[in-house]
Amino acid sequence: MSSFRRRLLLASAAALALPVRAAAPFPSRPIMLWVPWPAGGATDISLRLLAELAGKQLGQSVVTENRAGAGGTLAMPILQQAEPDGYTIAQMPEPVFRAPFTQKVLWDPIRDTTPIIQISGVTFGVLTPANSALKSMDDLFAYARAHPGELTIATNGVGTTPHLVLEELFTARGLRYIHVPYKGTAEQINAIAAGQVMAGVNSTGFGPAVDAGRLRLLVTFGATRSKRWPQVPTLKDLGFPIVAMSPYGIAGPRGMPDRIVAVLHDAFKKALFEPRFAEELVKYDQDIDYLNSADYARACREQYAKERVAMERIGMTRGASGGG
Repeated sequence: MSSFRRRLLLASAAALALPVRAAAPFPSRPIMLWVPWPAGGATDISLRLLAELAGKQLGQSVVTENRAGAGGTLAMPILQQAEPDGYTIAQMPEPVFRAPFTQKVLWDPIRDTTPIIQISGVTFGVLTPANSALKSMDDLFAYARAHPGELTIATNGVGTTPHLVLEELFTARGLRYIHVPYKGTAEQINAIAAGQVMAGVNSTGFGPAVDAGRLRLLVTFGATRSKRWPQVPTLKDLGFPIVAMSPYGIAGPRGMPDRIVAVLHDAFKKALFEPRFAEELVKYDQDIDYLNSADYARACREQYAKERVAMERIGMTRGASGGG
């Protein structure tokens, strides 16, 4: 046996004799959950509670940070640049699957993420000030028809689900309106109630203002009428084939190990089904809409494909001209 081969065999034997290093325990420090909406809104408040409950399961704090703006897409660059170690995660709202088709972005919602769990979906509605003469969708359409380009309607951002529904309801029918985007629900609700805009579309963080009589709810976007406001019609009730629930979940950066995904999924799932969290969702007319990691990843891919078709259909893809 040559001396080279003998040294090679000795080196191999020595390597085999080394103890196998166990994977580091996870988590061993706090986890950062990025929320792409302003603090104080319905999504922010409910996710803070979910983070608190999940942290108890994980034995480490889950700290929430806000990065609002750009229609709920500003957490995506954070995920794209983060290490896939499980310590940086973010909410994945529906606009992230739409933005790559309407604007130039450097991230991809499928390529650059690891889906962890789907949580819920929101119910959207059209609102006017309580003392407004605009008391129905027909009133809004009639005003837009009689006063082209004068009807002001607020949403939570360009390219968001409320904005796209407005495009279907107004621009697609030859009606013009002024789109007024806001960063968050609280700011928008105050603007509607004060009459700074004539109407608004947002998620059911508006519930307390409706119940208090500050706002009037004209219609909701769900598949069925809201249990909280059963007297309010859905768009389907009014003859519009539109259902918009905007499901959302939590994801991490691309390439997260399966064992870390499993730890996070299990902790957030237990938190999701705790009574305290269900009670919090009820405040915003939301239901739990749970999907495990694999099913949520599949749903993300399907939603991404649907958004491409939808943007092409209404002419809002990059390079096309859209109204609103």
